[in-house]
Amino acid sequence: MSEVKKGYVRPLDLKHGRVDMSHGAGGRAMAQLIEELFLKAFDNEWLRQQNDQASFAIQGGRMVMATDSHVVSPLFFPGGDIGCLSVHGTINDVAMAGAKPLYLSASFIIEEGFALSELARIVESMATAAREAGVPIVTGDTKVVEQGKGDGVFITTTGVGVVPPGVNISGDRAQAGDAILVSGFIGDHGMAIMSKRESLAFDTEIVSDTAALHGLVASMIEAVPDIHVLRDPTRGGLATTLNEIARQAGVGMMLDEAAIPVQPQVNAACELLGLDPLYVANEGKLIAICASEHADLLLAAMRAHPLGANAARIGQVHADPHHFVQMTTGFGGRRIVDCLSGEQLPRIC
Repeated sequence: MSEVKKGYVRPLDLKHGRVDMSHGAGGRAMAQLIEELFLKAFDNEWLRQQNDQASFAIQGGRMVMATDSHVVSPLFFPGGDIGCLSVHGTINDVAMAGAKPLYLSASFIIEEGFALSELARIVESMATAAREAGVPIVTGDTKVVEQGKGDGVFITTTGVGVVPPGVNISGDRAQAGDAILVSGFIGDHGMAIMSKRESLAFDTEIVSDTAALHGLVASMIEAVPDIHVLRDPTRGGLATTLNEIARQAGVGMMLDEAAIPVQPQVNAACELLGLDPLYVANEGKLIAICASEHADLLLAAMRAHPLGANAARIGQVHADPHHFVQMTTGFGGRRIVDCLSGEQLPRIC
């Protein structure tokens, strides 16, 4: 906490200090936290105005807005942390409409006693992720709750973007005959979280795939403007996301198990923990559904981008009044791939 002596305000002790209730009370301590940590890290022309809102010009096209709350545990994990995850997650939700993400807001709920060093680490991670994505954090809010009534820090981000004219991507556009593609290995994020929680060690470390996907999406739309569906398979994984799309569009799907890319260490961790990688969360992958005649062109565009290097065609949409998602197995059989029932992996995003 800051201390005022003869007009001197002691800087935040980002090495040993901790958040206390005064940091959320609206007074000098809160102003100092915002100025010395958040404003310094997120610095841009909108935040410098220090208003309770951000004002920006609207570009041509349809506006898109998405919001997401992040409660991941642990806060730091192989390949990322709650900070970059909160930026990437909301950018991706906006991008799945084919939109160019423009701006973000960020809201923090911080538990009393949380180390300022860890908060600074999270904020710097957010700032780096936002800069690298080219999507500034232009407004936000901070609240502090009593010790024991939070879990370190929760972050909610909201993003806005613009869909260019002629782009119409929506879950209800999947139709019989369409190809189903995925941009790379599935299950990396969820198993990175679980390996950290369970202290599992493998020959090759499992690292979260958290990443902002709007650059990949832009390349895909440039190659195939008429993509029918884009979706990032986060909570519930690939299986649950495809079931949601099947119901939304009123279709069925047939997947090829052998074609679905899963890293060996992720498979091994899933087997050890009794999990199915089809239901494990991803934070840097997307599902694309397009007309079959465009699939090869779209797949090539995906593989040409660093975030789609391991993209694969994994199945096809077909007519089915029951809207089942099915899969041909490696043994030559067929099984239903149902929605996730309950919470397989809590607190993964």
